[in-house]
Amino acid sequence: MKAGNVFRLHNRLILSLILIAVFVWSLFSIKWNADLVHSGGIPTLLQIVEGLFHPDLSADVLYLGFKSAWITLAYAVAGMFLAIIYALIVGTLASGVLTSNKATRILSKVIFRGILGFTRSIHELIWAWLFVAAVGLSPYAAIFALAIPYGGILGRIFADMLNDVSEEPIKALKTAGANKWQTLIYGYIPIIWADMISYTMYRFECAIRSSAIMSFIGLGGLGYQIQLSLQDLKYDRVWAFVFFLIVLVVFVDSWSNLVRKRITERKKRGVMNTGWNSVIFAFFLILASWIYIKLGENAQFIELLSHKNIEAAKRFFSGLIGLQSDQPAFLDADSWSDALKLTLETLEMSMMAIGFATIAAFLTVVPAVRSIANGTLTGSSKWYNWILYGMVRIGYIFSRSVPELVWAMMIIFIFKPGLLPGAIALALHNFGILGKLWAEVIEDMDARPIRNLAMAGASQIEIFFYGILPTVLPRFLTYILYRWEVIMRTTIVVGFVGAGGLGMDFKLAMSFFNYTQITLLLLCYMILVIIADFASESTRKAVK
Repeated sequence: MKAGNVFRLHNRLILSLILIAVFVWSLFSIKWNADLVHSGGIPTLLQIVEGLFHPDLSADVLYLGFKSAWITLAYAVAGMFLAIIYALIVGTLASGVLTSNKATRILSKVIFRGILGFTRSIHELIWAWLFVAAVGLSPYAAIFALAIPYGGILGRIFADMLNDVSEEPIKALKTAGANKWQTLIYGYIPIIWADMISYTMYRFECAIRSSAIMSFIGLGGLGYQIQLSLQDLKYDRVWAFVFFLIVLVVFVDSWSNLVRKRITERKKRGVMNTGWNSVIFAFFLILASWIYIKLGENAQFIELLSHKNIEAAKRFFSGLIGLQSDQPAFLDADSWSDALKLTLETLEMSMMAIGFATIAAFLTVVPAVRSIANGTLTGSSKWYNWILYGMVRIGYIFSRSVPELVWAMMIIFIFKPGLLPGAIALALHNFGILGKLWAEVIEDMDARPIRNLAMAGASQIEIFFYGILPTVLPRFLTYILYRWEVIMRTTIVVGFVGAGGLGMDFKLAMSFFNYTQITLLLLCYMILVIIADFASESTRKAVK
């Protein structure tokens, strides 16, 4: 075996052991006793399950569901539209392809990648809270809150794509006399166009779920209806609106898969377009969303710039930097000590969540693989394989379609406030994503070695541990680390409903207008996200 392969295998084994050890460490943060569950937690769980199988499908609920689903979709479309514009501008500047010398390129990358890093590190619901506190309830609060972090995420990816473009075609254009802008438009963009659209469609799927939780700050939409129904303990209504959200996510997911499939096919043939049907549909959706926001919601952008809103924004942001406080929390040692304890709790919650999600995905991924269900990978197919495949895949869709905050709001009725309900909520959402990604990795692997094992008489368990797992482990670890990054950004959100960590304290600080405490918690949150991003990126490179 080559030394490089041995080194990578050694790294993967060490990383796997470290992840297991950290997960076990996080479990010690919970006092595992009967006090974890509310006295009426089990009856509440049964009521929630009953509502799942008997949702309220009355005419009033269906009408409200369709209306709320459209609001959720319109906010997501409008937010992604602005995010794409922001990402194209700042992402291009962050790539440095428009600069003429090395020093300017480095400076451009540092400044604009820093901007992208800052905007994407803060969760969209936090941005929504900040906008509402600054300018009041407005559809633009939700739209901007979606546009800023998603623009930061897209901009980072676009910048990386531009940097990865081969130099040969670019040099040919420069030799022909093309300037920087011509090189960008006729050189860089055509090469990465298909990948840009493909990733944007994936982020649009995520924006639908994010748009739903935007409405928890009182801006309407499916999340708002779910919240009201939970407060009224009408679990049959809760599930009715959750099903609307699932249908919306599945619709966008199907459209996204169709667009990505067509992009892949056209890319193989050297054709640079996504199909006029998708372009026309996207244009119609964008136009309809902005018309609704303008006329249906009567949202006036100019009102955001009114004297009243500007003064309110000044008070809010001056409060954040401590101009209205004699003793700002972010300059107080005791406040930092308390905030760092909450930061450690947030880290423990994220580790627990990714651990639970990994275990659930690991136990269910084999039945979720199409090539195992139809027998092409193992050489044999059982009649029950397709039944298990359908059940697990539906479970994945159900799991990942419901946002973490919605899971948390239901689980908090069963468990007492703390880290465990937050970790379970995060795990429930991410296990479906992990399982889907892992199943696709197995489906894409070379089937010949696995068939040889099956023909040699290996059992299903032996085939998995000696044939499949060693091949797919690097990708599995990569996806675990990637989802841990995402979970880290989301831990603060589940804390809003009493799931512990920084989020619970952040909501209290917002409720009591303790602005310097908000700044302190945001600093801790951003430090945590940056550390997670750096640690994840470093370890991913080590196992490749």
